Order: sequence, then C-alpha cells, then structure tokens
Amino acid sequence: MINRYIYAVTQKLPQAQRKDIAEELRGLIEDMLDERAGSGEITDNDVEAVLLELGSPRKLADQYRGTKRYLIGPEIFDSYILVLKIVLIITAFVIGINFIIQAILNPVAILDHFIELIVGIVTGIPTAFGWTTFGFAIPEMAGAYKFKELSLESEWRPKDLPPVPDEKRQIKRGEAIAGIVFYAIFIVILAFSSEYFGVWRFSDEFTGVVPFLNEQTYGTYLLFIILIFGFGIIKECLKLVFGKWTYKLATYTLIVNLISLIAILFMISGPAFWNPNFMMELVEAGFLTTGSETYNIISKVWEQSTFWLLILLLAGLIWDVADGFIRARKK
Repeated sequence: MINRYIYAVTQKLPQAQRKDIAEELRGLIEDMLDERAGSGEITDNDVEAVLLELGSPRKLADQYRGTKRYLIGPEIFDSYILVLKIVLIITAFVIGINFIIQAILNPVAILDHFIELIVGIVTGIPTAFGWTTFGFAIPEMAGAYKFKELSLESEWRPKDLPPVPDEKRQIKRGEAIAGIVFYAIFIVILAFSSEYFGVWRFSDEFTGVVPFLNEQTYGTYLLFIILIFGFGIIKECLKLVFGKWTYKLATYTLIVNLISLIAILFMISGPAFWNPNFMMELVEAGFLTTGSETYNIISKVWEQSTFWLLILLLAGLIWDVADGFIRARKK
C-alpha cells in the first residue's frame, strides 16, 4: 500500500523530481509509522491511518508542486517538451530538405522555391506546435475533469489506490514518440511536397513526376489528410501520457481509429482523389507501352490499389485497438 501511494503521488510530479520526492515521502511515512506504533508491530491499520493523515495523492502532489491548474501539467510536461522538440525539428528538417531537392532539380525557379520555403516554415511550424499541444492538452483536460469528479467524494481511502502497473501493460516512451515522429513526417511531406509523390521521370536529368494524386482536387482533401494524421498524433500523445494500457486508453484509441478510418474511406474511395490519367501519363513518359503485358499488370495493380490499401489500413487500425484491449487485461 505504501508503494502504491508513493507511486500515485510521484506520477503527478515532474520526471526530474520523482526520485527525490519518492525517497523523501518514504522516509516521512516510515517516521510517522514508527511514531504511531512505538515499540509495537506496525499493522495495516497503522499504514492506512498514516496515509489518510497525509491525504489523497493528488492533493499531496499539488502541495509539492505548489499550484494546480495547467494546460499542460507538470506530470506530462517533460514528455510534452521532448515530443515538441522532436516534432519541430523533424518539421523544419523535412521542409528544408524539400527546399534543397527542389533547388537541385529546378534551380531556375530558385526564387519560387525560396518563397515556398518561407510559406512552409510559417505554416508548418505552427501546425506542428498546435497539433502536439492539442494532443497533450486533451488528456490533461480529461484528468482535470476526473479530478473534479473525485473531489466530490466524501473521503479518500488508501485502498482506492491504483496498483503499480505491470510491465506487460507499460507503453514504452520510444514507441509512442516514434509514432508521433511518423505522423509528423507524413503531415509535412503530404502538405508541402505532395507534387513529388509519384513516379519520378529522368532523362539525363530530372524532368518531372507522374503523380499518384489528382493535383486538381488535392487541395480539397488536404484538410482531411492533416486531420487524419493529426488524430494519429493525439492517439500517440494519449499513449505517452497514460504510460500503460487501460480500458479507457484502449477505448480512446478505438474512437480515434474509427474517426481516422471514416475520414480515410471518404477521402480515398472517390475517383477524384487519385490521378485519373495516371496510366496514360506513364505511357506518355515512356515507362509503358499500351497493350503490353507490363501495362496490363500495372493497370490491374493500379485499379486494385485502393482496395488493398484500405484492407491494410483497416487491419492495422484493428490490430492497434485489439492489442490495446489485450494488454489492458493483463495484471
């Protein structure tokens, strides 16, 4: 019970302070138990009485922190800063690489590329900052609401302490951060470099791209793309904040995945999303010959690509949710 109490308190404090406060709190509890039990044996009732005297973990953590209300609280602030740095660095890196590639492939239009670089920085950096902050603010607000509900209870009891989570239920920070990095990279690439998403053409030098996407309608779907990958960032932020799989986190994951899946279905199932002249442009570029065996094979693959892409996405999202509920059951 003492271990559970200390864990519940320190998980609400900044990472850098947890170890020292845990040692200090353990020493305080031991002193209070010795004083209470005297020369007699310490009982469970003594432990419960001491913990009741110290108060609920949240209130004690508030006393250590000194303040209570945050958009991003101290218990997740270290993780927030770490993820924010990674996302901003990756965003700036991808925008910079995009500028370098454009300048190398088409140096004549260097001024246009520079303007695109400025626009990318002005729009991409705030977008990355906003989605990351939003992803961490949601669980923080959910925690604040939960606190309001708990504060209405008549009294707090040590037996209500949650158990220290099993290692099998833990979510590795690197796993969640890698997911955030993945979504951030795709947001930047698809938002600022979609024209390079296709089959590249070379004839001694770069001559252009046969695009996979419909360039005329792509701007309409860009908001859906940002929302889909933005919800992915929120999902990974929730994993980072919770730190372990619970039924609540698995349910949140289910909801986010359903929203993403619906948006993806709406976006890519329509013919206006993909380049309607893809096969013809491949022929014009000299990659294929109309009526050849290779042409027929690639044509079938292109026609079925949407179906198999949806199957892969559906399988991945279902596995993500199923894995969460399975690991949440482990004790």
